[in-house]
Amino acid sequence: MITKNIGCDSGLGYALAKHLDQLGFQVFAGVLNKKGEGADELRNACSPRLLLIQLDITSCEEAKKAYIEVKSSLKDSGLWGIIHNAGVLGYVGDGELLPLGVYKTCMDVNFFGAVRISKTFFPLLRKAKGRLISISSMAGHAPLPGFAAYGASKAALSMFSAVMRQELSKWGVKVSAIYPGGFRTGIYGSQESWSNQDGKILYNLVDDVKEDYGEDYIRTMKECYKLMLSDASPDLSPFLYDVAHALLATKPHNTYTPGRCAYIIPCIFRYFPVWMYDGLARKLFGSYNMLSPRALRPLQTPNKKHN
Repeated sequence: MITKNIGCDSGLGYALAKHLDQLGFQVFAGVLNKKGEGADELRNACSPRLLLIQLDITSCEEAKKAYIEVKSSLKDSGLWGIIHNAGVLGYVGDGELLPLGVYKTCMDVNFFGAVRISKTFFPLLRKAKGRLISISSMAGHAPLPGFAAYGASKAALSMFSAVMRQELSKWGVKVSAIYPGGFRTGIYGSQESWSNQDGKILYNLVDDVKEDYGEDYIRTMKECYKLMLSDASPDLSPFLYDVAHALLATKPHNTYTPGRCAYIIPCIFRYFPVWMYDGLARKLFGSYNMLSPRALRPLQTPNKKHN
């Protein structure tokens, strides 16, 4: 079988490309940098069946070139699967504080990139009556504090996937969305990127907002990355199993929820009272930053001196 996996330089995409190659798929692995370290490692770890494709999913030109390359390699065959895996987290923090550029980047990669690649490769997918699989997020299934930009882009991807499931069924194409829990990958960024976040946020804020939140609150937001990374699971096998099932099963599920809390948190959001879900979400995710914004802290009165 033949599948196209997008975003394979690192993380879940890297692991998934290797896994599908081991299962015997012919994998077209889209990478952001074909000459990069991640691409070299993938090339060395996989069989000659795997073909690396230079693909920045935000570029229409690279998407068209990738289509020509894949179509030429397939000859008269169709494309069995498209897996939308590329994604960026951006910054995690209060939505009011996030620069507009973070929202734009998340939408451009996580949503518009998937739409761009889908529209480009749909003719090959329809020809094979194959599978379209989108890697969304728990944050695109239920609102989580700190994930306004990322969650909104993944929610858009989820809705696109759901509509495609309806529209492509007449062509025999099956569509699934994967909603992983926390897995330990490079999406959380590096110490360097965490250090740069507060400076970029502070630079873009107006004085009133900066005063209400306080620089100390903003500078401690980056601590959430370390906590999320420590809570994330290093075992990617539940995710790999679900994607393989979506590709191979005669009747794949519409949605998959691999990983810890990936099912229970959206379930609580859907079926429990909103006040109960919001309290749980604040406890689980709002607690990453233990400091309150400056304007919400109790006023401290100086101790009176007694004669």
